[in-house]
Amino acid sequence: MLDDEALMQALNSTPVTDGRCQDLWREDHELDRWALAHGGLGGDGEERRWLRTARDALQAAESGTSAEPGLRQVLAGVRKIPRPSASGIEWHLEVEPERRLAVELVLAWADVEERMPGRLRPCENPECRLFLLDRSRANTARWCSMKTCGNRLKARRHQARARETP
Repeated sequence: MLDDEALMQALNSTPVTDGRCQDLWREDHELDRWALAHGGLGGDGEERRWLRTARDALQAAESGTSAEPGLRQVLAGVRKIPRPSASGIEWHLEVEPERRLAVELVLAWADVEERMPGRLRPCENPECRLFLLDRSRANTARWCSMKTCGNRLKARRHQARARETP
């Protein structure tokens, strides 16, 4: 099962660099590297297609746009089967191997939504496409990074106030 870090890597794979949107998963070898690092097949065209579909649907869900068709497509026909084990019950996914990692990505997202409701959200910088998982006690984080987006927006607000002051 994928963890929170893998989920955030997937969600944040389309950053804005120098004002231009990048897709870190556009190159097959980059996506294959990520997939292999997280237990995927790597080098499988169908796995790449499913991962990109899952990532795009999750980004849409967190951005407040329609994600249901993409999520429905990724999860179609998937089953979680309980199996008794020495340590209790283990859950096993029944899904094609090329779709397994994409399904695990969606399940990791659902797990975060359940464990930490309202904590996964887009950066408040309108020029940024990254997401943050707010682990602060007060749940008040607004930016993907204080060093980049937070400081930029605070500096812009300060400059705007300075211009308005006679």
